[in-house]
Amino acid sequence: MVLQSHRPSKILYGLLVFCLMLTTAGCGGDSANSTQPTAPRDHVTYITAFGAAGRDAFAWIAEEKGYFRAANLDVTIELGKATGENLKALASGRAQFAALDTTGAMISADPKQPSANAYRDFRAILAIHQQTLVSAMALEGSGISTPKDLAGKRIAAAANSVNQLIFPGYARLAGIDPSGIRWVAVQPTQLGPVLASGKADALSTFLIGRPTIEKATKQAKQRGVVVFPFSKYLPDLFGNAVFTTAAIATSKPDLVKRFREAMRKALVYTIQHPDEAATLLHQRHPETVAAVASQEITLMTPAVLAQGQDKIGSISRTRMAGAISSLREAGVLGSALKPEDVVDFDVMPAE
Repeated sequence: MVLQSHRPSKILYGLLVFCLMLTTAGCGGDSANSTQPTAPRDHVTYITAFGAAGRDAFAWIAEEKGYFRAANLDVTIELGKATGENLKALASGRAQFAALDTTGAMISADPKQPSANAYRDFRAILAIHQQTLVSAMALEGSGISTPKDLAGKRIAAAANSVNQLIFPGYARLAGIDPSGIRWVAVQPTQLGPVLASGKADALSTFLIGRPTIEKATKQAKQRGVVVFPFSKYLPDLFGNAVFTTAAIATSKPDLVKRFREAMRKALVYTIQHPDEAATLLHQRHPETVAAVASQEITLMTPAVLAQGQDKIGSISRTRMAGAISSLREAGVLGSALKPEDVVDFDVMPAE
């Protein structure tokens, strides 16, 4: 009878030991998932529109805030050299994604363009600016107070830039006689000094470059600048966008969607927190001035939000058709280009 009284306790003890062994071996609940290997991250290279500027700060935000990591991406961010060079990087396979000026890319993609080296195998996946930021600027008090006053003047711009490509269309719509205009080719970083020194009467650059231009003119004890946005006469044109290749868009749609969403989140965060984004940019690239970068982000925010908060990053087929039509009417684009030649609509929200 004594032995029988101990039997239940021995059974209970054995069960407790067995459960303890299961627990320490990690055999219960979610621990089984923790031992499974995770999928390797996709490594891609992204190239900024041009250097390290406020307009491109959202790429580093995507990295810092973990948006890339959450999308299972390992992203190398490289500094871009404007649309032409960035297209070459996509064409060579050196980069899988890049920021480009949408209008410049469209003109390059136009089958009627004479350049035999034009690269057309690209697709926009995220609109950064819903309106073109290209503009002309002149010193206050210089006698240039309206677009028509640019006639016969020396205008500084980066060589072969989108600014020069679309100027004929802008000039026609704004009533400017372009025949006597002389273009002064300069490096983008020298636009402000060239204007301040009087080596050019005006310049053409992105609207968000105004703080940098005014900083240069004030250092030369000049006045501020007057700005003529091209969007006043070309309202349908997009500004910068994130692009990939048509081949990647077709063969790796999931990769494109993940990258797009990470960048969209970062773009939204950046315009909501311009000072934070600018500070991060300065930390990553000390040559940038945080205050100037923050001003750039603030200046570009209306263009990001031009179609509304819920349309950030979107490009609709209807709007792209309108942009093509606008460029065609301005005389800088042939008639063969179609919206799907420019945009990957599969990753865009439904219209």
